[in-house]
Amino acid sequence: MKKTIIGALALVASMTMNAQNAPQLRADNISEVIAAMTLEEKAQLLTGGGNDGFVGSGAMLGHQKKIVAGAAGLTVAIPRLGIPATVVADGPAGVHIDAHRDGTTQTFFATGFPVGTCLASTWNTDLVYQVGKAIGNETLEYGVDVILGPGMNLHRSPLCGRNFEYYSEDPVVTGLIGTAMVRGIQTQGVGVSAKHFAVNSQESDRTRVDERLSKRALRELYLRGFEMMVRESKPWTVMSAYNKINGQYAQGSKDLLTSVLRNEWGFDGIVMTDWIGKRSDLPTELEVAAGNDLMMPGYPAQVDDIVQAVKQGRLDIKDVDRNVRNMLEYIVKTPRFKGYAYSNQPDVKAHARITRQSSTEGMVLLKNEPLTVGGERVLPVKNLKQVALFGVNSYDFFSGGLGSGCVNVPYVVDMVQGLKNVGVTTTSQLTEIYQNYVKYAKAKLKADKNPEMWFLDQGQPKLDEIEITRRCVDHEQAVADAAIITIGRQAGEGLDRQIEGEFNLTDHEKAMIARVSDAFHAAGKPVIVIINSGSMMETASWRDRVDAILVAWQPGQEGGNSVADVLTGKANPSGRLTMTWPISAADVPSTKNFPQDPEYYNLTEKLYGGYMPGVNFTNHEEDIYVGYRYFDTFKRKVAYPFGFGLSYTDFEMSKPTAKVAGDNVELTITVKNVGKTAGKQVAQVYVKAPKGACEKPAKELKAFAKTRDLQPGESQTLRMTVPRRLLTSFDEAGDQWKGDAGTYTFLFGENVENIKAQAAVKLGTLTEKVTDALAPRQALQLLHQ
Repeated sequence: MKKTIIGALALVASMTMNAQNAPQLRADNISEVIAAMTLEEKAQLLTGGGNDGFVGSGAMLGHQKKIVAGAAGLTVAIPRLGIPATVVADGPAGVHIDAHRDGTTQTFFATGFPVGTCLASTWNTDLVYQVGKAIGNETLEYGVDVILGPGMNLHRSPLCGRNFEYYSEDPVVTGLIGTAMVRGIQTQGVGVSAKHFAVNSQESDRTRVDERLSKRALRELYLRGFEMMVRESKPWTVMSAYNKINGQYAQGSKDLLTSVLRNEWGFDGIVMTDWIGKRSDLPTELEVAAGNDLMMPGYPAQVDDIVQAVKQGRLDIKDVDRNVRNMLEYIVKTPRFKGYAYSNQPDVKAHARITRQSSTEGMVLLKNEPLTVGGERVLPVKNLKQVALFGVNSYDFFSGGLGSGCVNVPYVVDMVQGLKNVGVTTTSQLTEIYQNYVKYAKAKLKADKNPEMWFLDQGQPKLDEIEITRRCVDHEQAVADAAIITIGRQAGEGLDRQIEGEFNLTDHEKAMIARVSDAFHAAGKPVIVIINSGSMMETASWRDRVDAILVAWQPGQEGGNSVADVLTGKANPSGRLTMTWPISAADVPSTKNFPQDPEYYNLTEKLYGGYMPGVNFTNHEEDIYVGYRYFDTFKRKVAYPFGFGLSYTDFEMSKPTAKVAGDNVELTITVKNVGKTAGKQVAQVYVKAPKGACEKPAKELKAFAKTRDLQPGESQTLRMTVPRRLLTSFDEAGDQWKGDAGTYTFLFGENVENIKAQAAVKLGTLTEKVTDALAPRQALQLLHQ
């Protein structure tokens, strides 16, 4: 017994001495620390620090309580080596953490910024950079090291439930806006995790769906925005997507995570998995070897997987050490490692002003007609005293989407408050009806909620619209100067949108628009529609009934104020669409290969059978013809073209120039305000490339710039640079980027259909060899001209 005690004391003394002698992590001794780590410690560092949340939709929704309550997850601390835990939190639209915490009355609200579609619709990279700085500051001051965003996936389909988090159907818009956001956030000494890498184009069966596409579509569309952002902004981290790409999980693809991301693009940060945990059909050691440095949210079984795989020779310790080095290089950059004393009190008032400016500039005016022939256009409204405010979302205004991308905000300015703040009242009877209904509907929704619809606990779910009778409408018309109808749409993580009732209007909404328009127009009064949605919707069947349509998106917590600023002319709308709005969902070529079953959660047998097209696998038969590339090339009519947006003033473009400067083409265009109101204009530059071996779209966006606020008669010359390599197509046969020799015509326009000026240059051939990666395993029936 005595010998046992002595032996135990000796072991404790030895461990204490080892801990005292162990190197303590610094930026300049990472190799020494790696050499001192045990295999178990290395495996722990590559596995997240666990999660207090729950499983939903086949994935873990991060929601842990340690260090920063409500953050998405942690990395593991190893005190023996001076390695602290670091904190990652959700949210492209702001910091997603718990606003209320046990043991304190202090609140921890974060600013709700506009969703991705609204920010991108500003076409203003300087403004997006400022939004990024504000998000980064809140990330820092709330004790978070990395925010999980921005969302960099494309709008392949108008039905994707997560489009609100993403920027555009176009990779150049995605790349430039994403670059600005990442740069802004990382100025604050915190990092981003750009997501979801790659081809995360649907939510249905998102953890397993096989996205099948050509290498050309993969490179030119789905990777190009990521590539631009990685090369230009150096993100701290990238998040590997749940889904498969051509039969191979993104999280297990060495081609994607190492050959392309690191070796071709020069990425030197860490790759973390999306919140999947231990996969049953993808061994942990394959994820590590592929280049995932951090398994999130982290399960103990994954630590054991790594240890056993090394010991049994299934995982090379060199791969483990490489990932550990990446992790340590990340950790030494973090505020947590540097001992930053975060305040838990960011300047939310200043950030509210930033979100109001950015949401206002991202709103897109789709329609603005006069009530009478030859009369003034309806917007901006003049001498408006009282309005009849229709639609549930006028009173329950959406600031953001559902799921991990939502933000726990201190308030949301609805339409009632926003109008009141500019001196416009709402009719009392209608306001009382809707406000009472909203209270009832929220209570009922909570009682009836399907437990599988876990995302409804994260954000504002959509309340059903109510019937408004003709008698009620007539009463409102008699006392109101105008009618405003808000049409709301909600979407989010875990579930895609349906055509009927989500992309299209519901029966109640159709009846409401018809009744309101008939009554108010009979009295010579205007009808204005506000679209409060992060995603597009059908408009062609009802737009002729109303006088003005303003897309407010999901504009953040100041939404009602921003809408009021635009309606009253305090702000001139300068947002432009970053996606094509089709006449119908069926017009979009991806629709036939996109999941469309409202009973998705009751499809267990088919789902796990693995034979559901659009769910278990999706064939990208539209190939490179996504969005305007399809509609413009094949000359299909649309409701509103890519890049479209109206203003309260008029602009002209002149003096276009294009010249070769080294490896770039330098462009200029002069924009003049020829109207009567100050405003901003976006110059969009499309390129018509010479014919070559590759079939090409009619034209493709390659650059854009936005003017400052121009006074009537004022001009500004905008300057843009297009890298020569951005004027290439992907040659699958040669696994290379290839720019054909010939004349490249640069088309300067207001949108893809409205070109105002052009200039041309002659370029020689350019080729750039890349990795043969992620080739399709099934034959695809691809769309061709």
